[in-house]
Amino acid sequence: MRGIGSLAETSAGAGCTDLSYNGPMSRTRDDAAAREVLARFGAGDKLTRAELRLAARYALAEFARLHPGRSVEVRLPPAAVVQAIAGPAHTRGTPPNVVETRPEVWLELALGKRSWQDACASGDVQWSGTRADLGEYLPYV
Repeated sequence: MRGIGSLAETSAGAGCTDLSYNGPMSRTRDDAAAREVLARFGAGDKLTRAELRLAARYALAEFARLHPGRSVEVRLPPAAVVQAIAGPAHTRGTPPNVVETRPEVWLELALGKRSWQDACASGDVQWSGTRADLGEYLPYV
């Protein structure tokens, strides 16, 4: 039985995906289109589900780029998930520091249309762990 390392070695150049990629998200994104959709959301436009996912993925990838690390996992089901914030890295099982919310709530937080405290108090953001209070990192767009 071969491990992933040997699978990656034998399949290189055979049309298989490079398993060594370690970027903030596994999907490519059209940054210009995502920024345009994010601006429309900020202006109050109603987005389609696909547009909401695009904007949320972009905004969350930007958050991870601005705050690199692996100590906090931020989840926006079903749109995206990243690990961010410097500190002890998480590698297996349920992370000790988790933030979860809906994509539209994350966009409101990222754009400064809503405060972290308000979103947490209303129950729109669930978080646990000593590093999961993201109030100091928001807004960032």
